[in-house]
Amino acid sequence: MVNSLSGRFLILTVIFVMLAEVFIFVPSVARFREDYLLARLERAQIASLALLASDGMIDEELEYELLRNAEVLNVVLLRDATRQLILSSGGMTPVAHSFDLRDASALSLIRDALRRLATPENETIRVIGQPVNEAGLLIEITMPSEPLRMALIDYGLRILALSAFISIMTAALLFISVRYLLVVPIKRVVGHMTSYAEAPEDASRIIVPQGRVRELRDAENALQSMQTQLTNALRQRERLAQLGEAVAKISHDLRNILSVTTLMADRLEGSADPAVQRATPKILASLTRAVNLTEATLAFGRAEEPPPKLERVRLADIAEDVVENERLTSDGEPDDACITYTCDVPGDLVLRADPEQLHRVLSNLVRNARQAIAATGKPGKIRIEGREKETGWRIEVFDTGPGLPKKALDHLFQPFHGGARKGGSGLGLAIAAEIVRGHGGTLELVRTGAEGTTFAICLPAGLAV
Repeated sequence: MVNSLSGRFLILTVIFVMLAEVFIFVPSVARFREDYLLARLERAQIASLALLASDGMIDEELEYELLRNAEVLNVVLLRDATRQLILSSGGMTPVAHSFDLRDASALSLIRDALRRLATPENETIRVIGQPVNEAGLLIEITMPSEPLRMALIDYGLRILALSAFISIMTAALLFISVRYLLVVPIKRVVGHMTSYAEAPEDASRIIVPQGRVRELRDAENALQSMQTQLTNALRQRERLAQLGEAVAKISHDLRNILSVTTLMADRLEGSADPAVQRATPKILASLTRAVNLTEATLAFGRAEEPPPKLERVRLADIAEDVVENERLTSDGEPDDACITYTCDVPGDLVLRADPEQLHRVLSNLVRNARQAIAATGKPGKIRIEGREKETGWRIEVFDTGPGLPKKALDHLFQPFHGGARKGGSGLGLAIAAEIVRGHGGTLELVRTGAEGTTFAICLPAGLAV
């Protein structure tokens, strides 16, 4: 009960309501005491006026009756600047305290009321007040304090009983309201979360927002969005796993086919045709890379890229080979989509990397740039730059294409989230980024826009020999 939200709310509600009642109780008791004393002054004034009306011709027994009805011991009335003892019960008892109600502050009234409750002794007190209806300048009475204290206790008990009743009713109503508006909906949300955790791939277990409280409904909407995204991600992961198995099987068979094709292409080297002799090395190199790609695809189907086989390579050789391959590919493009390739890499720039994997990275970047420019139907430029820095090497691939679309930017370097061109899978950038990470470096997007796109490959100097 104490550890529950509703239980703690109930306890806090009772405490706060009781505190509020205490703040009401103290001034209420002070007001009751003031009214009690004013009533005694008024009764004493009436008794005094009755005595004055009879010119003092009443017997002693009637005088005692008037004092007993007024519940006072003595009455002093100031009239015409003359102070007169109008009524008296006899022997004068020493006065313990005097109270002037004519200009008493609220703080003094509260202090005197609490002091009277805390004083059990019966004392004689003097009360001074203003006569009603201008029946004199001042009226003064003496009275015992015990009846006043008993009246204050009786009134206080009634106030406390009423406060307790109000507190219980208020706490009960708030408890029911909080349980209905918050606790029950929260338990329902927790139940949905538990049910969803048992089978997150089941879309029927995604919560349907039903909260009437705005904050709770916002939480349900956020939970629904998170569960929907998670379910879609799990489904996509399952499809990717199935796709990986299928690709692995296809790559296995394709590797065998390409191996046979490579053997057949070897025979072309003996051809006397000059054109065939020039094309044969390119064909064999392409087939070799295709075989290596199928091997890498098999590894990617196992959710991992093979570790790079590091060796000393001339960056210019790899960059020029990539550019030559893409230039041959773009020969079939329309004349108005002519693409100019530039390789700005120092010939003596040597770095340590896996040549096949680095070739794949540059090929993916250059191919994406070529396809982006070709899609516009306008001429364009692609440039590969390589520089050596103190911290390592930096290779940039720049193009004058239209820039990456928002969809590609939102899921950059994530496989199967859509590529930079229509119909693309986005796998090329994901593979390139993973290969560069395997080299201990980073692949980053430097800039993109209407003026073009630039990607940068940064390899650390720690790879140097």
